[in-house]
Amino acid sequence: MKITIAHSPDSDDAFMFYGLARGTVPSGDLEITHQLVDIETLNRHAREGRHEVTAISFHAYPYVADRYALMPCGGSIGDGYGPLLVAREALDPDRITEKTVAVPGTLTSAYLALKLFAPDVATRVVPFDRILDEVGEGRADLGLIIHEGQLTYGGHGLEKILDLGAWWKDETGLPLPLGGNAVRRDLGPERMIQLTRLVRDTVRHSLENREAALDYAMSFARGMDPGVADRFVGMWVNDMTVEIGDRGRRAVQTFLDRGHEAGVIPKRVAVDFVEA
Repeated sequence: MKITIAHSPDSDDAFMFYGLARGTVPSGDLEITHQLVDIETLNRHAREGRHEVTAISFHAYPYVADRYALMPCGGSIGDGYGPLLVAREALDPDRITEKTVAVPGTLTSAYLALKLFAPDVATRVVPFDRILDEVGEGRADLGLIIHEGQLTYGGHGLEKILDLGAWWKDETGLPLPLGGNAVRRDLGPERMIQLTRLVRDTVRHSLENREAALDYAMSFARGMDPGVADRFVGMWVNDMTVEIGDRGRRAVQTFLDRGHEAGVIPKRVAVDFVEA
């Protein structure tokens, strides 16, 4: 059976899917194809049900819950850290409603976290890999930074204004759930469980073969220094990537419930994880 696994072209995703991409994790009767697309495009593709397995922002889940269930593995969850607000000079975070923030997409979890922090803030969508330049060159007052920009913004002469993951943990005591993997429901329960176990296997394999997986991930690191790439992968591929656990499940439900209560998400949804 042919299966497409869609994920972002980032070093942390490359790291976790190393075993499947290199064939060192057996896929049984499944023929796996990898499709690499930025996360906001993946969120929109998921609304069409385009891929059997796809990375999505947790913020996007309420819009695709009829087509997909969440996997309890392969997620990116920041425990006390997350997307950053950056600017050219220091600014009181409470003043960001006077400014315009460049954001990487309105279905990203970073965007939902921003709107929970500052509901009235003005935003403008900019491709995630252009936000640092957009702010540095003065075309946006602030930028909402995801991916490796969370570690490299200083090299662009920018200042951290707020870490939304730290703010969220102060507010709730919970980690901030950013990205997860989802599997299409029309595959049926057995295939959904098989694919979930396969994703868990490839994450474990990468963590157990860290040096080889990091070497593979460096080809997706967009010029990052190896030490920075190692740190970045360590932030986003960890024990909660292997198994989200009860605390992670509670974090996802709380995040989406608060998004609904704030009027950002139009309907409440009960998160549904494949049990595998």
